[in-house]
Amino acid sequence: MADSIFTVPIEFTSHDGRTRVNAKLWTSTSFGSEAAKSIEAPRGVIQIVHGMAEHIERYDHFARYLVEQGFVVCAEDHIGHGRSAAGEDELGHMPLADGLDILVGDVHTLHCMVRARFPEAPYVLYGHSMGSLISRVYITRYGTELSACVLAGTAHGPIFMSRVGEVLAHLIASVKGDRYRSKFLDSVGVGSYGKKIPDARTPLDWLSNDPAVVDDYMADPLSGQMFSVGAYGTLLGLVHAVTSPQWAQAVPKDLPILFIAGDQDPVGDRGRGVQAAAKLLQDAGVHDVQVRIYPGLRHELHNEAERLEIFGFVVEWIESVI
Repeated sequence: MADSIFTVPIEFTSHDGRTRVNAKLWTSTSFGSEAAKSIEAPRGVIQIVHGMAEHIERYDHFARYLVEQGFVVCAEDHIGHGRSAAGEDELGHMPLADGLDILVGDVHTLHCMVRARFPEAPYVLYGHSMGSLISRVYITRYGTELSACVLAGTAHGPIFMSRVGEVLAHLIASVKGDRYRSKFLDSVGVGSYGKKIPDARTPLDWLSNDPAVVDDYMADPLSGQMFSVGAYGTLLGLVHAVTSPQWAQAVPKDLPILFIAGDQDPVGDRGRGVQAAAKLLQDAGVHDVQVRIYPGLRHELHNEAERLEIFGFVVEWIESVI
């Protein structure tokens, strides 16, 4: 158990050339002190890649749990998210042009910065929701630099549908601009998930079974913003990029990958989409692909009542592969 946990702020320039990205390192005093820099090393580094319309502070409890298990944790607010957004009107906006490459590039910048501090430690990527899509692209480019990858609450659907949505976002942007917020696009995107939860108390009950989690998300000024058409175009581009056999073929064959999801999560089609994504990798010859679907749980496994059980399983899996 770590004696104490502290956080180190990190900042760098995004690949968009203008945004100052807000990032953070969670560590124990033994790893963080100047005197111990050349003496102690963590069991591993876990980089969290957060989801759509949220920010890294929503993972503070998970990060602290991981530090208590002997890991160092880092994460960054994507462009258009959290404290990386320059103002309220920037929340939920990502550029239509090069949005995918910017997101992946920023994740890699943080990776390189933290890797330089802990060069010998195993390095694990943990992506949730949109962050899992970013991670799935990331491992085709930089997977050989990782020890393992965990994909939580991922999406996977027909490649044709993601392409149609991506084209639609581009069409709307060509008329309205990529900062435009399309209620129609949102209604068939994130807005559709709430309709898949029977007797829902709010339109966001698909996030978690815990009403307090949903209420906190709705009250959070840095969460829940409607995506611009540029951001939706980038999101759908990510989905399109990771739903083909070509994506799976580009993943390193010896990279251990764990999928976790709830069977009541509409993002992963109640587990069916998650299994389909895993099968793509297995069919492509990736050697170690595991799937754990949790009965009764929804989208944010790290915010369900069973979170400690899930955290424990993730740590056990990471220990087994690194």
